[in-house]
Amino acid sequence: MDRKTAADFDPNVLILFDAYVHGALDRRGFLDKARQYAVGGMSAAMMLEALSPKFAEAQKITKDDARLKAEYITYPSPNGSGTMRGYLVRPAAAAEKLPGIIVVHENRGLNPHIEDIARRLALDNFVAFAPDALTPLGGYPTGGEDEARTLFAKLDQAKTREDMVNAVAVLKARPECTGRIGALGFCYGGGIANMLATRVPDLGAAVPFYGNTPTADETARIKAPLLIHYASTDERINALWPAYETALKANGIRYEMHTYPNTQHGFNNDTTPRFDEAAAALAWTRTVDFFNTHLRK
Repeated sequence: MDRKTAADFDPNVLILFDAYVHGALDRRGFLDKARQYAVGGMSAAMMLEALSPKFAEAQKITKDDARLKAEYITYPSPNGSGTMRGYLVRPAAAAEKLPGIIVVHENRGLNPHIEDIARRLALDNFVAFAPDALTPLGGYPTGGEDEARTLFAKLDQAKTREDMVNAVAVLKARPECTGRIGALGFCYGGGIANMLATRVPDLGAAVPFYGNTPTADETARIKAPLLIHYASTDERINALWPAYETALKANGIRYEMHTYPNTQHGFNNDTTPRFDEAAAALAWTRTVDFFNTHLRK
């Protein structure tokens, strides 16, 4: 089957897929509701397959790229899940210490796409560390995204938040790192990037992509500058923005917000048809520039 784009699907199918991805619908629920939009010989099952991630096809930086040094490390999270695991990547030829970026995945754990994102950041001259929230349940599963999503719902999110806060401390202490840390997250991870800004007073910068937002009281604790990315078609997440913006302004927090026209939730994820190449490229350039500005002082 040829790779599709969001324009190839009825908008209602994309809404159903978003509900499926975020656990509001199971597979059967998606298929039952999507059948009414099946046209042109594409069944509901075929639509689900077309919308699902294609990791190998989208990979930009291979795991064995000689320009990088990559490894899986464990780290302690005593007030969280105990012992955690993450993917650490840095430029192989770096002669100096570099700023660090915590890379936080969507609600499926540390999948191949997020590992690829970490490698891209390393090629932009950062030390990237991507923790796997699914570590206490065995890590990202061999069964792929459906199994990962099911496992993710079983996590103790209070402990997971502590695991992510502890990941910042671990990266900050790495000998390759200057101690200047940024947070980057997508969807669920975008919410975690926002959370880290409320929990880590010396966080250097945070870049949430279409993530959940803190409460007004939590927002008041933010010290880091924020670069916030939204899709234009993302009713669930965009509904949170007015209250968040009000709290950011009320507390004098530095932020930039960009909404990308004609995009879907997940537009940066180049493994699915919701990917928008132009918007993703612009958002990535803005993200790297933002981290360079705030982390290389």
